[in-house]
Amino acid sequence: MKKIFLLMTFFIGLGLSAQSKYLTKKGSVAFEASVPSFEEVKASHNSVTAIVNSENGEFAALVLIKGFRFKNALMEEHFNENYAESDTYPKATFKGQILDFSLNKLNAQKQSFLINGQLTFHGKTKQLDSTNIDITQNEGLITISGAFLANASDFDIKIPKVVKNKIANDINVSFNFSLKKK
Repeated sequence: MKKIFLLMTFFIGLGLSAQSKYLTKKGSVAFEASVPSFEEVKASHNSVTAIVNSENGEFAALVLIKGFRFKNALMEEHFNENYAESDTYPKATFKGQILDFSLNKLNAQKQSFLINGQLTFHGKTKQLDSTNIDITQNEGLITISGAFLANASDFDIKIPKVVKNKIANDINVSFNFSLKKK
């Protein structure tokens, strides 16, 4: 009897904690490192996994690097082989905390929050603090979107001298996640 009670308590606890998680596997992340007067250096990825804990605002995202798509197939190949080295570093992650997050405050109106966390890419981790994000909740979905600036040099991305004036060191990264209750 005691074992049954403990098992029931365990599974009820799992059920309660699972209800506080919102998840997507179809989030989008895009980046642009274009320089005026040169070919566009821009890519997007539409199969990004992200999860938010609605009880405490913990947030995490996982990007498989080879999922980024460019307009130019050769640029995509160079990105994976020479810059991101995606065979060696196959994923990028972000783990952070949405400050002052409360599920009860969310509605269909866009609300601004700050998020702090760590971005790991190309084997290097960079702290991102006070990044602005927008969050809404509508029809059971939590939508999180925002943008930030990353520097290629912070992640030991070497841009060869031959193309140094054609690729920006400052990379504009944007994201959009529509997460539903897990």
